[in-house]
Parts: sequence; C-alpha cells; structure tokens
Amino acid sequence: MKNFYLIFIVVCFMGGMVLSAKAEDMSIDMLNKKGKEKMLYSEDIARIDVGDTITWLPASKGHNVQFVSVPDGVEKVKSKLSAEFSYTFEKEGAYLYVCTPHATMGMIGVVIVGDSDVNLAEVKKYKFRGKSKKKFKKILKVL
Repeated sequence: MKNFYLIFIVVCFMGGMVLSAKAEDMSIDMLNKKGKEKMLYSEDIARIDVGDTITWLPASKGHNVQFVSVPDGVEKVKSKLSAEFSYTFEKEGAYLYVCTPHATMGMIGVVIVGDSDVNLAEVKKYKFRGKSKKKFKKILKVL
C-alpha cells in the first residue's frame, strides 16, 4: 500500500510539471508536434524570477517568439523565424507570447516573472482566434 501512495505522489508531482516549469535559466522548445498536439511550445507556462533568462530553441523550423502582451515599460519583441532566441526578464509581471505564423493554431505561451500579478488582468483580456482561443482558456485556469 505504501508503494501505491509513493507512486501516486510521484505521478501527481510530475503531472504538475508538464504544464509549468520554474528555473533560473531555462529553455523552451518550439515544436511542430508533441504527442497529439501540433504547433506548440514545450511549456505553456514558465514561472521564473526577475533576472532569469529563457532561451527558445527551434527544435522545428518555421517558428518564432513574439511578445503580444507585456508589463508597462517593456518592449514587445519579436524574434526571427527558425532562430534561437534568448530573453532576460528584468521586470515582474506576465508576458504573453505567440509564434507569429501559428498564432491561431494554439502556439502560445505565458511567462510569469516573480510573484506580481501587475498586468495579469491585461493579459487575460487578449483576444485569440482559432485553436489558440481554447488553449488560452486552459492556460488561464492555471494562472
């Protein structure tokens, strides 16, 4: 019976790690496919601290990162297609990003920097179309 509880705890812990991650410096893959899902980033939600860096890696060609909603005073950046892109987060808040060519196909992600929800209300107002609309609702439930 003890083994059952141990396995249950490990499965629950690992299941929670699938959707979000926390690290000082981390990487997120830009993918064409993962399991049954197509056109996605390897992490839907990344939780980091101010000063941490995320590097998006082009595991598949034709993807990029474009910030579409960021805290006040932060520039909305857009990376080149099929290129590795690193960004160091210097301001607390929520950063919503998309893959420009696949923004309606569900290729979206959120970075939460620090414990502040300073601009989360603005991020939640962002309007998506296509598959991204449904995926964004799922992400919002976790935030």
